[in-house]
Amino acid sequence: MADQAPCSCGGGDKSRLIFPCCGQANTGQITNAAAIQLDEEGYGSYACTSLLASSEALAKRATGLDEVLVIDGCGTHCAKKIAESAGVLVHQHLVITDHGIEKKSGDRSFTADQVEVIVSAAWKGEGKIQE
Repeated sequence: MADQAPCSCGGGDKSRLIFPCCGQANTGQITNAAAIQLDEEGYGSYACTSLLASSEALAKRATGLDEVLVIDGCGTHCAKKIAESAGVLVHQHLVITDHGIEKKSGDRSFTADQVEVIVSAAWKGEGKIQE
């Protein structure tokens, strides 16, 4: 489990949704694995990014939360673009390739250590977007 950053709010009291890109390359697969692990650790709830493109109910649910975390596999930022086009304010945005992990199209393999890099970054708030 990742070290959880101390927080005056009590950590688990925050309401958060996690939107991973889930792309076909290794980096997209890491976004999915990281979102699942964050959900299991109590960071927030995993949500379907592709459903966000067509579900007003999910977009409405995402507004008013303490945090929306988007995890993209690469610099194309597909998941962030989907969230923003649905009117969802992204509070934290992590990009796998920005964390020293090379995108390998056609290769879905990844390591637990690579997932842990992203999970730890989320808990530490490394992708916080300044409002």
